Amino acid sequence: MRNNEKENEKPLLVVEDLRQYFKASGNFTVRAVEGVSFKIYPGETYGLVGESGSGKSTIGRSIIRLYNPTSGKITFDDMDISGRLGKDGKKKLHTQMQMIFQDPMASLNPRKKVGDIIGEGLDIHHKYSSRMERDNLIREILVKVGLAPEHASRYPHQFSGGQRQRVGIARALIMNPKLIIADECISALDVSIQAQVVNLMKDIQQETGTAYLFIAHDLSMVKYISDRIGVLHLGHLLETGTTEEIFENPVHPYTRSLLSAIPVPNPLVEKNRIAESYDYKTSGLDYNKGTSHFVSGSHYVKCTDAEFEKWKKRA
Repeated sequence: MRNNEKENEKPLLVVEDLRQYFKASGNFTVRAVEGVSFKIYPGETYGLVGESGSGKSTIGRSIIRLYNPTSGKITFDDMDISGRLGKDGKKKLHTQMQMIFQDPMASLNPRKKVGDIIGEGLDIHHKYSSRMERDNLIREILVKVGLAPEHASRYPHQFSGGQRQRVGIARALIMNPKLIIADECISALDVSIQAQVVNLMKDIQQETGTAYLFIAHDLSMVKYISDRIGVLHLGHLLETGTTEEIFENPVHPYTRSLLSAIPVPNPLVEKNRIAESYDYKTSGLDYNKGTSHFVSGSHYVKCTDAEFEKWKKRA
């Protein structure tokens, strides 16, 4: 489902002016995320892209409350989850929002069998009435992610990287969540396996209506899976819009530099491709002075008034 079908829908997740700081020492604080705002609608995929250290994973971990946000507001399914959570809030967050982690080995307990790893959420939240129902749910989700039911009795080290990531997807899906945060879940996999995992996620989304926050480096994969995209740099969300708006009419120079760096699978074209360079230190830009400017549709760019007029003429 594309974004223009969702304009009149109520968003599932609303992030408003999110800031996440980490105190490194008495005199130094890392400002990992600075005033980020975006929305995710039911059943859509919002891609979050940017270079390493831009704050992508930090945003995902703040949303799911692995970190306590420094400031800002996060509303999930009409519930404010940015402050102190009560018992009902924690239960809703832990059952209706799940995360697929980047490293498919480090995120799985090597001492537990796959069936117990996948069924841990069911055990904690008492989502079954009998042992047989629990085992049936685990077998069904294993089949759904392309594994065999007998894999439930194996340990993580007995699987390949792609299979382990499927276990991580199964662990997230078995709770039937409304939102899954996929934190660079394909970056540790071979290219052929990446395609399998992303196609699996798309198929599951069509079947279950789950929304994704898809965090990644690979712009080509983000283009393939995402309905809308947010471009992040140095903790600031510089540009956001539908996939078509971002790829066909990039406005911010950082977005243009990212898109120009995408390899072209044609040696003749690739030989003559010139990537745009971008250096924040020498760009003359100050992200802290920028505000959100409307481009078209759902396309917004963060900059000053003067920068916006200049970039629009160039675009």
